Amino acid sequence: MGASLALCFCASLNSWAQEQSQPPQNPPAQASQTPASDQPQAPERWNLFYQATSIGQYHGTFYSPYAGTFSLQDYPERDVSLTTTLFFAFRPWQDTLFVFDPEIAGGRGFSGVNGLANSSNGELPRVATATPKPYIARLYLSHDFAFGTAKESVESDENQLAGERSVDRYTITSGRFTVTDFFDDNRYTHDPRSQFMGWGVMYNGAWDYPADVRGYDWGIVQELHTRDWSFRYGISAEPRVANGSQFDRRLFRDHGQTFEEERRFSLNTHPGAIRVLEYANRADAGTYAEALKIAEATGTAPSVVATRRPGTLKYGLGISMDQEITKDIGVFGRLGWNDGKTESFAFTAIDRLATGGVSVTGQRWHRQFDTVATELTAAGLSGVHALYLARGGYDFLIGDGRLEYGPETIWESYYNARLFPGFFAAFDFQHVNNPAYNEARGPVRIYSLRLHMEFGKHH
Repeated sequence: MGASLALCFCASLNSWAQEQSQPPQNPPAQASQTPASDQPQAPERWNLFYQATSIGQYHGTFYSPYAGTFSLQDYPERDVSLTTTLFFAFRPWQDTLFVFDPEIAGGRGFSGVNGLANSSNGELPRVATATPKPYIARLYLSHDFAFGTAKESVESDENQLAGERSVDRYTITSGRFTVTDFFDDNRYTHDPRSQFMGWGVMYNGAWDYPADVRGYDWGIVQELHTRDWSFRYGISAEPRVANGSQFDRRLFRDHGQTFEEERRFSLNTHPGAIRVLEYANRADAGTYAEALKIAEATGTAPSVVATRRPGTLKYGLGISMDQEITKDIGVFGRLGWNDGKTESFAFTAIDRLATGGVSVTGQRWHRQFDTVATELTAAGLSGVHALYLARGGYDFLIGDGRLEYGPETIWESYYNARLFPGFFAAFDFQHVNNPAYNEARGPVRIYSLRLHMEFGKHH
């Protein structure tokens, strides 16, 4: 698998460079927004970064007495994804940032990216085809309104220009982006290109964040920053249908609203942060209780699609924490909850979430750019959601036709090694119990090889 993946990776990059048309994809790439040091940085007018990531995955056979339309298949599967992205940032005038990120994505996930609530490859959205397609990932303007005289230094990075920013500022961003660029950050698990790959651990799986099928959206984000606190509010479009590629234009009725409060601190000089997130989405969505009621009256299997109504409310909250213990060891965790009665619509089918883990850099074995990390994620459903699946209902990405309910738990570990500057290789292992919350199926073992390349130009 490794050799074929490497060949696929290299061939794809060469093709992209020659033809300007190749394969990637992604629900998320994050834009780093944190200052890296207190040393003044020479201000940049623009920068250009590039990344390419290829992930090859394999799972073997597992126990499966039955399967449904959206089940993970119990025969061996080998799949590869690839994304390539250009990150262009430009400062048209002081305190204003323009970002343009074209992206190409391609590949295929296990069983059509079905059968796991905590899906195994964060680089793969649930698209209908594996054919590589170009698209605009980000296109937005961001402006700082500064108050106070204190400054902080910012390093050059993807979608971030080197220079100084006011510590105390109000920032407004408008355009196309992924809301995970701004909300639910975590130092140790927020980027499937270099960290954990599971959907339910790279972001808070119980947050049904508004996005199209590829994980991007159009909206406005407002942020108030002080030295130790940040407050954020965002409003953005919802897809027309669950996991849809087109957005609902009835924005006064159907939209997603996200709020977050962040507190940064230090424990014995080691930085940490805690973030509390709340969200309220309105979409043309259905409810599980109504679907069960109709099914009982008609003697058919329940279908949440038949109960969709414009403006249906889905709400929830989450907590994200990260803490450096020593210079090379950090711990993290997330908790998530949503109402559990409303259709899983834009991200994944998780109503309850608890995850925690540890990340260690390779300084102790003289590999300072390497990382080894491990975590455990437990995902669950509300009672009415589990009953809906048990009686033969389907969400947009899970459904075995019946269900013996149990929490879906995934233990994920990886080692990410820098081969040489700008090139990384990682081995990742995921052990899945109760795939799609079904105690009658599994466990499943997933092996992944990730190749990642990144470089940039500054001016």
